[in-house]
Formats: sequence, C-alpha cells, structure tokens
Amino acid sequence: MAEMLVVKSKVRELAKKKKMNLGSDAADAISKEVHRMVERAAERAKANRRSTIKGRDV
Repeated sequence: MAEMLVVKSKVRELAKKKKMNLGSDAADAISKEVHRMVERAAERAKANRRSTIKGRDV
C-alpha cells in the first residue's frame, strides 16, 4: 500500500458537512486518486521542461 496522502479526519469532516458518512475504504481510494493526479501532473511538467508542478498541470 502506498503512503496515505490525505488526512482521513479532514476527509471525514468534509463528508459530514455534506451530510454523508465515509466508508472505511474511501480515504484510501481518495489517496490513490491524489497519487495518480500528482503522477500525471509531474509528467506534464516534465513534458514542458519544468521541475515544478503548477496548478495548470493538474
């Protein structure tokens, strides 16, 4: 399993604000999605010859 990239309590807090509960596997799935987003953004930044990920890369 990859390192957790989101704070579970913050994700749970946001879900509660939306009047939703958070399943036990949801935070892990969200963290994996964040990991994929960063991977794609890094590739885009590299393709543009930058070593810095910017908002437009996401």
